[in-house]
Amino acid sequence: MTLRQILTGTSNWLRSRRYERAGHCAPILNSEGLLTMALEPEEDFEDTSSVRTSHGPVVVNSVTTLDRRESVERLQDGFNRLIDQLQQINDHLNQQVSQHQELMGRVRQLPQLLESLPSAVENQKRLTTQLLEQLRTTAAKDHQFLETVSKIPAETSRQTETLHLINHQLAAAADADVQLAGSFVKFRDTLDRLNHNTAGNTQGIAQMSKTFAASDRHLKYVVTKLNQRYAWVLAIALSVCAAAICTLAGIVIYLAR
Repeated sequence: MTLRQILTGTSNWLRSRRYERAGHCAPILNSEGLLTMALEPEEDFEDTSSVRTSHGPVVVNSVTTLDRRESVERLQDGFNRLIDQLQQINDHLNQQVSQHQELMGRVRQLPQLLESLPSAVENQKRLTTQLLEQLRTTAAKDHQFLETVSKIPAETSRQTETLHLINHQLAAAADADVQLAGSFVKFRDTLDRLNHNTAGNTQGIAQMSKTFAASDRHLKYVVTKLNQRYAWVLAIALSVCAAAICTLAGIVIYLAR
């Protein structure tokens, strides 16, 4: 049984005995130093009542009974509040236990993480070495670039001399181009004369083309007629063959009977 169930049973027991006959109630300290209410046995209370009744009639003190009921109700309320507080403490302890378990799980994972730490350091070292190599390579390339830039003025002067030579060569080529242009003019005149001669021959070629076209049309007409004749001959031959086959089939069937 849990603590909450025990306290709930105690509260129910007190509630069931709320209106029963109670003994003498007196506050005392328990072994833990807490204030508790000790109830005297009913026999003592009856003895006291009998002593009182020996001197006179029994008088019921309603105020005392109400005080006792209020005390019991207060005690029950205190138990209820104690139960709620203990439930809160239990929830808090459960939360602490879950957090502790989670923390222990992470602590158990810590060796694995620490085992991977040397490999991470080794990878970092390797990456650092690669970075240093890249930096050295970059520095060498920068040095080569600076050397190349320092050679630019000498290369520029050499290129200037080369451009002067090219200029002289272009001037000589321009003279040759002028001469070549004169030759092209002469060639164009020759082509013009050839064009005139070609125009004179165009009419003869056109007449020959017309003649060839007429011959082509006549040839196509003749071929078409021949194809039609061949088609008729083939149809007649196929008809004759079909008739012969039918006749032979009839003869065979007749003989088979």
